[in-house]
Amino acid sequence: IEDKPIEKKKKVRKLKVSATEDFNAKLQKRGIVYISRVPPRMTPSKVKTLLSDFGTITRVYLVEEDKTKRKKRRKAGGSGGKRYTEGWVEFESKKRAKEAGEALNMSRITNHKGSPHYDDFWNIKFLKGFKWSHLTEKVAYERRVREQKLRVEMMEVRRENASYIAQVEAGKKLDHIEERQRRRQDKQGGGNKDAGQEAKRRKIKQKKPFEGDKKAGVSLFI
Repeated sequence: IEDKPIEKKKKVRKLKVSATEDFNAKLQKRGIVYISRVPPRMTPSKVKTLLSDFGTITRVYLVEEDKTKRKKRRKAGGSGGKRYTEGWVEFESKKRAKEAGEALNMSRITNHKGSPHYDDFWNIKFLKGFKWSHLTEKVAYERRVREQKLRVEMMEVRRENASYIAQVEAGKKLDHIEERQRRRQDKQGGGNKDAGQEAKRRKIKQKKPFEGDKKAGVSLFI
């Protein structure tokens, strides 16, 4: 009998009350800015690097664009790279987040002419009273709405597919019935069919051509 290895249970570290209170206090001090437009080629790491000049950034979340738009752009010959539509950035300090929102809004993203973001401007705003938990609730709600919409679409597709299959089966049954009726008629009609058609044909009597009076030697042909 082989000895099975004994799995060691992982120890769950319990947080002290003081540690949780300190963490909650830090969360209360954090501030969030909202980016209403994310230019092409901008990534979460770039956003964090550019905004880190104003203070410590704890979290960054950017919303990816719809996959259908990306496919259409790729088919049209455009870039197939990942793009983002909007985003949220969390600073460790509310004061730093507010300063970043006031200083960067409607300003150039970079002053380097060789950068792809030289002609792009920040659209950024400090969100007073907004917490990261609000964002997670919003994302979870949108995910549930998306999943519900997808389920409804799948149910509609299945319903249409079932209806189409039912129509095909009904058509096959009707074709089978018509084929049976045609064969039955052929068997019952048999050889009388051709005779009946022949009898129905009209007989037209043809008149003999007029040749004139032979005795008188008169003819229609000169």
